[in-house]
Amino acid sequence: MKTSRLAVFALATGMTLGLALPALAQSSTTTSAETYRLLNLFGDVFEQVKAKYVEEVDDKQLIEAAINGMLTSLDPHSSYLNMDNFEEMQVDTRGEFGGLGIEVTMEEGFVKVISPIYDTPAEKAGLQPGDFITHIDGKPIRGLGLNEAVEMMRGKVNTDIRLTIIRKGEQAPFDVTLTRAVIKIQSVRAETKDDIGYIRITKFNEQTFSGLQRAITDMRDQIGPEMKGLVLDLRNNPGGLLDQAISVSDAFLDKGEIVSTRPRDTENTERYNARPGDLAEGLPIIVLVNDGSASASEIVAGALQDHRRAVIMGTRSFGKGSVQTILPMPGNVALRLTTARYYTPSGKSIQEVGIVPDIIVPQAHVESIETAQRRSEADLNGALRNEDQTIDDAANKANDRRSAAEEIAQEDYQLSRALDMIRGIALFAPRPQG
Repeated sequence: MKTSRLAVFALATGMTLGLALPALAQSSTTTSAETYRLLNLFGDVFEQVKAKYVEEVDDKQLIEAAINGMLTSLDPHSSYLNMDNFEEMQVDTRGEFGGLGIEVTMEEGFVKVISPIYDTPAEKAGLQPGDFITHIDGKPIRGLGLNEAVEMMRGKVNTDIRLTIIRKGEQAPFDVTLTRAVIKIQSVRAETKDDIGYIRITKFNEQTFSGLQRAITDMRDQIGPEMKGLVLDLRNNPGGLLDQAISVSDAFLDKGEIVSTRPRDTENTERYNARPGDLAEGLPIIVLVNDGSASASEIVAGALQDHRRAVIMGTRSFGKGSVQTILPMPGNVALRLTTARYYTPSGKSIQEVGIVPDIIVPQAHVESIETAQRRSEADLNGALRNEDQTIDDAANKANDRRSAAEEIAQEDYQLSRALDMIRGIALFAPRPQG
Protein backbone atom coordinates (compact mmCIF):
# COMPACT_ATOMS: atom_id res chain seq x y z
CA MET A 1 0.00 0.00 0.00
CA LYS A 2 2.84 2.40 0.72
CA THR A 3 4.20 2.03 -2.78
CA SER A 4 0.86 2.82 -4.40
CA ARG A 5 0.28 5.85 -2.22
CA LEU A 6 3.74 7.20 -2.96
CA ALA A 7 3.12 6.65 -6.65
CA VAL A 8 -0.08 8.68 -6.37
CA PHE A 9 1.84 11.50 -4.72
CA ALA A 10 4.58 11.38 -7.35
CA LEU A 11 1.94 11.66 -10.06
CA ALA A 12 0.27 14.52 -8.20
CA THR A 13 3.48 16.52 -7.99
CA GLY A 14 4.47 15.82 -11.57
CA MET A 15 7.88 14.55 -10.45
CA THR A 16 9.47 11.14 -10.10
CA LEU A 17 10.12 9.94 -6.55
CA GLY A 18 13.83 10.06 -7.16
CA LEU A 19 13.60 13.80 -7.82
CA ALA A 20 11.01 14.80 -5.27
CA LEU A 21 11.98 12.91 -2.12
CA PRO A 22 15.61 14.00 -1.69
CA ALA A 23 14.49 17.64 -1.86
CA LEU A 24 11.84 16.97 0.78
CA ALA A 25 14.22 15.04 2.98
CA GLN A 26 16.64 17.98 3.09
CA SER A 27 14.05 20.15 4.83
CA SER A 28 15.34 21.49 8.13
CA THR A 29 11.95 21.04 9.79
CA THR A 30 10.76 17.68 8.47
CA THR A 31 12.60 14.37 8.91
CA SER A 32 12.68 11.70 6.24
CA ALA A 33 10.37 9.48 8.29
CA GLU A 34 7.88 12.31 8.74
CA THR A 35 7.95 13.00 5.02
CA TYR A 36 7.02 9.39 4.25
CA ARG A 37 4.23 9.52 6.85
CA LEU A 38 2.78 12.62 5.20
CA LEU A 39 2.96 11.01 1.77
CA ASN A 40 1.01 8.05 3.12
CA LEU A 41 -1.52 10.47 4.62
CA PHE A 42 -1.97 12.04 1.18
CA GLY A 43 -2.70 8.59 -0.26
CA ASP A 44 -5.23 7.88 2.52
CA VAL A 45 -7.05 11.19 1.89
CA PHE A 46 -7.15 10.54 -1.84
CA GLU A 47 -8.70 7.10 -1.29
CA GLN A 48 -11.31 8.41 1.16
CA VAL A 49 -12.40 11.17 -1.23
CA LYS A 50 -12.59 8.70 -4.12
CA ALA A 51 -14.68 6.25 -2.08
CA LYS A 52 -16.97 8.46 0.01
CA TYR A 53 -17.47 11.90 -1.57
CA VAL A 54 -21.16 12.59 -2.22
CA GLU A 55 -20.61 12.65 -6.00
CA GLU A 56 -18.28 10.66 -8.21
CA VAL A 57 -15.01 12.51 -8.72
CA ASP A 58 -12.48 12.38 -11.53
CA ASP A 59 -8.96 11.19 -10.63
CA LYS A 60 -7.29 13.72 -12.94
CA GLN A 61 -9.29 16.60 -11.47
CA LEU A 62 -8.39 15.61 -7.93
CA ILE A 63 -4.70 15.19 -8.66
CA GLU A 64 -4.42 18.48 -10.60
CA ALA A 65 -6.23 20.27 -7.77
CA ALA A 66 -3.75 18.76 -5.28
CA ILE A 67 -0.79 19.93 -7.37
CA ASN A 68 -2.23 23.41 -7.74
CA GLY A 69 -3.02 23.57 -4.04
CA MET A 70 0.57 22.73 -3.19
CA LEU A 71 1.92 25.44 -5.47
CA THR A 72 -0.56 28.19 -4.63
CA SER A 73 0.14 27.65 -0.93
CA LEU A 74 3.70 28.87 -1.57
CA ASP A 75 2.88 32.32 -2.94
CA PRO A 76 0.27 34.02 -5.16
CA HIS A 77 2.34 33.61 -8.33
CA SER A 78 3.26 29.91 -8.29
CA SER A 79 0.73 27.66 -10.00
CA TYR A 80 0.12 24.53 -12.04
CA LEU A 81 -0.48 24.89 -15.77
CA ASN A 82 -2.53 22.12 -17.31
CA MET A 83 -2.31 21.47 -21.05
CA ASP A 84 -4.72 24.26 -22.01
CA ASN A 85 -3.20 26.80 -19.60
CA PHE A 86 0.33 25.94 -20.76
CA GLU A 87 -0.55 26.40 -24.44
CA GLU A 88 -2.32 29.71 -23.71
CA MET A 89 0.70 30.92 -21.72
CA GLN A 90 3.00 30.06 -24.63
CA VAL A 91 0.80 32.05 -27.01
CA ASP A 92 0.79 35.00 -24.61
CA THR A 93 4.58 35.12 -24.12
CA ARG A 94 5.45 34.24 -27.73
CA GLY A 95 3.21 37.07 -28.89
CA GLU A 96 2.02 35.28 -32.00
CA PHE A 97 -0.51 32.63 -33.01
CA GLY A 98 -2.38 31.24 -35.99
CA GLY A 99 -5.53 33.32 -36.39
CA LEU A 100 -7.39 36.07 -38.21
CA GLY A 101 -6.18 39.30 -36.63
CA ILE A 102 -9.26 40.90 -35.08
CA GLU A 103 -9.86 42.47 -31.70
CA VAL A 104 -13.29 41.31 -30.53
CA THR A 105 -15.78 41.48 -27.69
CA MET A 106 -19.08 39.75 -26.91
CA GLU A 107 -22.33 41.66 -27.34
CA GLU A 108 -25.92 40.42 -27.48
CA GLY A 109 -24.71 36.83 -27.69
CA PHE A 110 -22.56 37.44 -30.78
CA VAL A 111 -18.90 38.24 -31.31
CA LYS A 112 -18.53 41.93 -32.17
CA VAL A 113 -15.52 43.19 -34.11
CA ILE A 114 -13.77 46.04 -32.29
CA SER A 115 -11.09 46.47 -34.91
CA PRO A 116 -9.24 44.41 -37.52
CA ILE A 117 -5.47 44.50 -37.04
CA TYR A 118 -3.50 46.07 -39.88
CA ASP A 119 -2.14 43.71 -42.57
CA THR A 120 -3.91 40.59 -41.28
CA PRO A 121 -6.45 38.26 -42.92
CA ALA A 122 -9.32 40.12 -41.20
CA GLU A 123 -8.18 43.51 -42.51
CA LYS A 124 -7.55 42.18 -46.02
CA ALA A 125 -10.99 40.51 -46.08
CA GLY A 126 -12.62 43.85 -45.32
CA LEU A 127 -14.00 43.17 -41.83
CA GLN A 128 -15.07 46.41 -40.21
CA PRO A 129 -15.49 47.71 -36.64
CA GLY A 130 -19.05 47.01 -35.52
CA ASP A 131 -19.46 43.84 -37.59
CA PHE A 132 -21.16 40.97 -35.75
CA ILE A 133 -19.95 37.39 -36.26
CA THR A 134 -22.91 35.04 -35.86
CA HIS A 135 -21.56 31.72 -37.20
CA ILE A 136 -18.15 30.09 -37.55
CA ASP A 137 -17.97 27.46 -40.29
CA GLY A 138 -21.77 27.32 -40.18
CA LYS A 139 -21.91 26.72 -36.42
CA PRO A 140 -23.86 29.32 -34.40
CA ILE A 141 -21.93 31.35 -31.83
CA ARG A 142 -24.92 32.19 -29.64
CA GLY A 143 -24.55 30.32 -26.36
CA LEU A 144 -20.74 30.20 -26.48
CA GLY A 145 -18.44 32.25 -24.29
CA LEU A 146 -16.02 34.74 -25.84
CA ASN A 147 -12.99 32.54 -25.11
CA GLU A 148 -14.66 29.56 -26.80
CA ALA A 149 -15.46 31.62 -29.90
CA VAL A 150 -11.92 33.02 -30.06
CA GLU A 151 -10.48 29.50 -29.75
CA MET A 152 -12.63 28.41 -32.71
CA MET A 153 -11.23 31.25 -34.83
CA ARG A 154 -7.64 30.37 -34.00
CA GLY A 155 -6.03 27.39 -35.68
CA LYS A 156 -3.24 26.16 -37.90
CA VAL A 157 -1.69 28.66 -40.29
CA ASN A 158 -2.92 28.40 -43.93
CA THR A 159 -6.23 26.75 -42.98
CA ASP A 160 -9.52 28.33 -44.08
CA ILE A 161 -12.40 29.49 -41.91
CA ARG A 162 -15.84 30.80 -42.91
CA LEU A 163 -17.45 33.60 -40.86
CA THR A 164 -21.06 34.70 -41.13
CA ILE A 165 -21.28 38.48 -40.73
CA ILE A 166 -24.11 40.88 -39.89
CA ARG A 167 -23.20 44.45 -40.85
CA LYS A 168 -25.12 47.65 -40.32
CA GLY A 169 -26.51 48.82 -43.65
CA GLU A 170 -26.56 45.33 -45.17
CA GLN A 171 -29.99 43.77 -45.58
CA ALA A 172 -28.89 40.17 -44.95
CA PRO A 173 -26.04 38.25 -43.30
CA PHE A 174 -23.18 37.30 -45.62
CA ASP A 175 -20.25 34.87 -45.47
CA VAL A 176 -16.56 35.72 -45.61
CA THR A 177 -13.87 33.05 -46.05
CA LEU A 178 -10.46 33.85 -44.58
CA THR A 179 -7.16 31.96 -44.46
CA ARG A 180 -5.49 31.88 -41.04
CA ALA A 181 -2.03 33.42 -40.83
CA VAL A 182 0.59 34.12 -38.18
CA ILE A 183 -0.77 36.98 -36.06
CA LYS A 184 1.65 39.00 -33.96
CA ILE A 185 0.24 40.44 -30.74
CA GLN A 186 1.12 44.13 -30.65
CA SER A 187 2.44 44.87 -27.20
CA VAL A 188 3.83 48.26 -28.28
CA ARG A 189 1.66 51.11 -29.51
CA ALA A 190 3.10 54.48 -30.44
CA GLU A 191 1.97 57.88 -31.65
CA THR A 192 3.35 61.38 -31.85
CA LYS A 193 2.11 64.06 -29.51
CA ASP A 194 3.14 67.09 -31.56
CA ASP A 195 6.94 67.13 -31.01
CA ILE A 196 7.07 64.33 -28.42
CA GLY A 197 7.04 60.58 -28.94
CA TYR A 198 4.52 58.56 -26.92
CA ILE A 199 5.06 54.79 -26.50
CA ARG A 200 2.68 52.52 -24.62
CA ILE A 201 3.83 49.00 -23.70
CA THR A 202 0.88 46.83 -22.66
CA LYS A 203 2.89 43.67 -21.78
CA PHE A 204 6.35 42.20 -22.23
CA ASN A 205 6.25 39.38 -24.78
CA GLU A 206 8.70 38.23 -27.45
CA GLN A 207 7.59 41.05 -29.78
CA THR A 208 8.15 43.93 -27.33
CA PHE A 209 11.73 45.02 -27.96
CA SER A 210 11.46 44.81 -31.75
CA GLY A 211 8.20 46.78 -31.50
CA LEU A 212 9.94 49.44 -29.42
CA GLN A 213 12.74 49.78 -31.98
CA ARG A 214 10.26 50.23 -34.84
CA ALA A 215 8.21 52.73 -32.84
CA ILE A 216 11.18 54.98 -32.08
CA THR A 217 12.41 54.85 -35.70
CA ASP A 218 8.96 55.70 -37.06
CA MET A 219 8.43 58.59 -34.65
CA ARG A 220 11.86 60.06 -35.42
CA ASP A 221 10.95 59.97 -39.11
CA GLN A 222 7.64 61.73 -38.42
CA ILE A 223 8.87 64.39 -35.98
CA GLY A 224 12.40 64.88 -37.27
CA PRO A 225 15.17 66.74 -35.42
CA GLU A 226 12.61 68.80 -33.49
CA MET A 227 11.74 65.76 -31.33
CA LYS A 228 11.90 66.88 -27.69
CA GLY A 229 11.67 63.58 -25.81
CA LEU A 230 9.78 60.36 -25.12
CA VAL A 231 6.98 59.32 -22.79
CA LEU A 232 7.13 55.59 -21.99
CA ASP A 233 3.73 54.51 -20.65
CA LEU A 234 3.87 51.37 -18.45
CA ARG A 235 0.59 51.96 -16.63
CA ASN A 236 -1.49 48.81 -16.07
CA ASN A 237 1.28 46.69 -17.62
CA PRO A 238 1.30 43.43 -15.58
CA GLY A 239 4.78 42.38 -16.73
CA GLY A 240 5.89 39.39 -18.76
CA LEU A 241 9.25 38.14 -19.97
CA LEU A 242 12.33 39.09 -17.97
CA ASP A 243 14.62 39.18 -21.01
CA GLN A 244 12.32 41.67 -22.75
CA ALA A 245 12.30 43.95 -19.69
CA ILE A 246 16.10 43.83 -19.73
CA SER A 247 16.21 44.64 -23.47
CA VAL A 248 13.81 47.58 -23.09
CA SER A 249 15.87 48.99 -20.19
CA ASP A 250 19.09 48.45 -22.17
CA ALA A 251 17.59 50.39 -25.09
CA PHE A 252 17.97 53.62 -23.10
CA LEU A 253 21.11 52.87 -21.03
CA ASP A 254 24.75 52.98 -22.13
CA LYS A 255 26.24 51.10 -19.20
CA GLY A 256 25.64 49.80 -15.68
CA GLU A 257 23.57 47.10 -14.07
CA ILE A 258 19.94 46.75 -15.13
CA VAL A 259 18.70 44.17 -12.63
CA SER A 260 19.95 41.25 -10.53
CA THR A 261 18.05 38.06 -9.70
CA ARG A 262 18.83 36.19 -6.50
CA PRO A 263 17.59 32.62 -5.93
CA ARG A 264 17.56 30.79 -2.60
CA ASP A 265 21.26 29.98 -3.11
CA THR A 266 22.62 33.51 -3.37
CA GLU A 267 25.86 32.20 -4.88
CA ASN A 268 23.84 31.75 -8.09
CA THR A 269 22.89 35.43 -8.26
CA GLU A 270 22.73 36.68 -11.85
CA ARG A 271 23.41 40.25 -12.89
CA TYR A 272 22.37 41.81 -16.19
CA ASN A 273 24.26 44.82 -17.51
CA ALA A 274 23.54 47.39 -20.20
CA ARG A 275 25.50 47.57 -23.45
CA PRO A 276 26.56 50.81 -25.17
CA GLY A 277 23.85 52.53 -27.22
CA ASP A 278 20.80 54.66 -26.44
CA LEU A 279 17.89 54.48 -28.89
CA ALA A 280 16.62 57.83 -27.60
CA GLU A 281 20.06 59.43 -28.09
CA GLY A 282 19.95 61.20 -24.75
CA LEU A 283 16.51 62.78 -25.19
CA PRO A 284 14.54 63.29 -21.95
CA ILE A 285 12.31 60.34 -20.98
CA ILE A 286 9.29 60.27 -18.67
CA VAL A 287 8.09 56.84 -17.52
CA LEU A 288 4.45 56.64 -16.40
CA VAL A 289 3.55 53.99 -13.79
CA ASN A 290 0.58 53.23 -11.53
CA ASP A 291 -0.61 50.52 -9.18
CA GLY A 292 -1.21 48.25 -12.19
CA SER A 293 2.46 48.37 -13.25
CA ALA A 294 4.05 45.14 -12.04
CA SER A 295 7.05 42.85 -12.37
CA ALA A 296 8.81 43.48 -15.71
CA SER A 297 7.37 47.01 -15.76
CA GLU A 298 8.94 47.67 -12.39
CA ILE A 299 12.29 46.32 -13.60
CA VAL A 300 12.32 48.90 -16.41
CA ALA A 301 11.15 51.76 -14.19
CA GLY A 302 13.60 50.82 -11.41
CA ALA A 303 16.59 50.59 -13.76
CA LEU A 304 15.90 53.92 -15.48
CA GLN A 305 15.19 55.58 -12.13
CA ASP A 306 18.35 54.32 -10.40
CA HIS A 307 20.53 55.43 -13.33
CA ARG A 308 18.74 58.80 -13.44
CA ARG A 309 18.00 58.19 -17.11
CA ALA A 310 14.28 58.91 -16.80
CA VAL A 311 11.87 60.70 -14.51
CA ILE A 312 9.31 58.28 -13.09
CA MET A 313 5.88 59.85 -12.81
CA GLY A 314 2.45 58.67 -11.67
CA THR A 315 1.59 56.62 -8.59
CA ARG A 316 3.37 53.84 -6.72
CA SER A 317 3.65 50.58 -8.66
CA PHE A 318 2.26 47.17 -7.68
CA GLY A 319 5.30 45.78 -5.86
CA LYS A 320 5.90 42.35 -7.40
CA GLY A 321 9.59 41.66 -6.93
CA SER A 322 9.75 37.94 -7.68
CA VAL A 323 10.75 35.92 -10.75
CA GLN A 324 8.68 32.97 -11.99
CA THR A 325 10.26 30.18 -14.01
CA ILE A 326 8.17 27.96 -16.27
CA LEU A 327 9.23 24.34 -15.69
CA PRO A 328 7.81 22.05 -18.42
CA MET A 329 6.71 18.63 -17.15
CA PRO A 330 5.79 15.36 -18.90
CA GLY A 331 2.39 15.44 -20.62
CA ASN A 332 2.67 18.99 -22.02
CA VAL A 333 1.94 20.55 -18.64
CA ALA A 334 4.15 22.85 -16.58
CA LEU A 335 4.79 24.46 -13.23
CA ARG A 336 5.01 28.22 -12.83
CA LEU A 337 7.35 28.39 -9.86
CA THR A 338 8.80 31.40 -8.04
CA THR A 339 12.55 30.81 -8.20
CA ALA A 340 14.17 34.17 -7.37
CA ARG A 341 13.73 37.75 -6.25
CA TYR A 342 14.91 40.63 -8.38
CA TYR A 343 16.70 43.78 -7.27
CA THR A 344 17.13 47.18 -8.92
CA PRO A 345 20.67 48.45 -9.74
CA SER A 346 20.94 50.15 -6.34
CA GLY A 347 20.29 46.78 -4.65
CA LYS A 348 16.72 47.65 -3.68
CA SER A 349 13.98 45.02 -3.60
CA ILE A 350 10.59 46.33 -4.63
CA GLN A 351 8.70 43.32 -3.22
CA GLU A 352 5.57 44.70 -1.46
CA VAL A 353 7.01 48.23 -1.72
CA GLY A 354 6.86 48.98 -5.43
CA ILE A 355 8.56 51.75 -7.36
CA VAL A 356 7.88 55.14 -5.81
CA PRO A 357 7.71 57.77 -8.59
CA ASP A 358 10.05 60.74 -8.55
CA ILE A 359 6.99 62.92 -9.07
CA ILE A 360 3.66 61.74 -7.65
CA VAL A 361 0.81 62.52 -10.03
CA PRO A 362 -2.53 60.87 -9.20
CA GLN A 363 -4.88 60.38 -12.10
CA ALA A 364 -7.46 63.16 -12.03
CA HIS A 365 -10.45 64.42 -13.96
CA VAL A 366 -9.81 67.92 -15.26
CA GLU A 367 -12.53 70.31 -16.36
CA SER A 368 -12.06 73.68 -17.99
CA ILE A 369 -13.43 76.65 -16.05
CA GLU A 370 -15.64 78.84 -18.21
CA THR A 371 -14.57 82.47 -18.01
CA ALA A 372 -15.70 85.71 -19.62
CA GLN A 373 -14.29 86.55 -23.06
CA ARG A 374 -10.62 87.39 -22.60
CA ARG A 375 -9.54 90.90 -23.58
CA SER A 376 -6.04 91.83 -24.65
CA GLU A 377 -4.08 94.76 -26.07
CA ALA A 378 -5.22 93.80 -29.57
CA ASP A 379 -8.86 94.53 -28.59
CA LEU A 380 -8.19 98.16 -27.64
CA ASN A 381 -9.19 100.94 -30.04
CA GLY A 382 -6.19 102.36 -31.88
CA ALA A 383 -3.78 99.70 -30.59
CA LEU A 384 -0.50 99.48 -32.52
CA ARG A 385 -0.19 96.45 -34.81
CA ASN A 386 2.74 94.07 -34.60
CA GLU A 387 5.08 94.66 -37.53
CA ASP A 388 5.98 90.95 -37.75
CA GLN A 389 3.85 89.53 -40.55
CA THR A 390 4.23 85.95 -39.21
CA ILE A 391 2.59 86.75 -35.87
CA ASP A 392 -0.81 85.45 -36.96
CA ASP A 393 0.63 82.07 -37.98
CA ALA A 394 2.46 81.78 -34.66
CA ALA A 395 -0.70 82.67 -32.74
CA ASN A 396 -2.75 80.14 -34.66
CA LYS A 397 -0.15 77.44 -34.03
CA ALA A 398 -0.11 78.27 -30.33
CA ASN A 399 -3.90 78.11 -30.19
CA ASP A 400 -3.90 74.71 -31.90
CA ARG A 401 -1.30 73.39 -29.47
CA ARG A 402 -3.23 74.77 -26.49
CA SER A 403 -6.44 73.10 -27.69
CA ALA A 404 -4.66 69.76 -28.12
CA ALA A 405 -3.06 70.07 -24.67
CA GLU A 406 -6.42 70.85 -23.06
CA GLU A 407 -7.99 67.82 -24.73
CA ILE A 408 -5.22 65.51 -23.49
CA ALA A 409 -5.46 66.99 -19.98
CA GLN A 410 -9.18 66.25 -19.86
CA GLU A 411 -8.74 62.69 -21.15
CA ASP A 412 -5.50 61.70 -19.37
CA TYR A 413 -4.15 64.07 -16.73
CA GLN A 414 -1.02 62.02 -15.98
CA LEU A 415 0.00 61.96 -19.64
CA SER A 416 -0.65 65.68 -19.90
CA ARG A 417 1.72 66.35 -16.99
CA ALA A 418 4.37 64.10 -18.56
CA LEU A 419 4.19 65.98 -21.88
CA ASP A 420 4.42 69.33 -20.07
CA MET A 421 7.50 68.18 -18.18
CA ILE A 422 9.25 67.01 -21.36
CA ARG A 423 8.68 70.44 -22.91
CA GLY A 424 9.89 72.13 -19.74
CA ILE A 425 13.11 70.11 -19.72
CA ALA A 426 13.63 70.86 -23.43
CA LEU A 427 13.50 74.61 -22.76
CA PHE A 428 16.69 74.37 -20.71
CA ALA A 429 18.51 71.80 -22.85
CA PRO A 430 21.84 72.96 -24.34
CA ARG A 431 21.41 74.35 -27.82
CA PRO A 432 23.89 73.82 -30.68
CA GLN A 433 26.30 76.72 -31.07
CA GLY A 434 26.53 78.14 -34.60
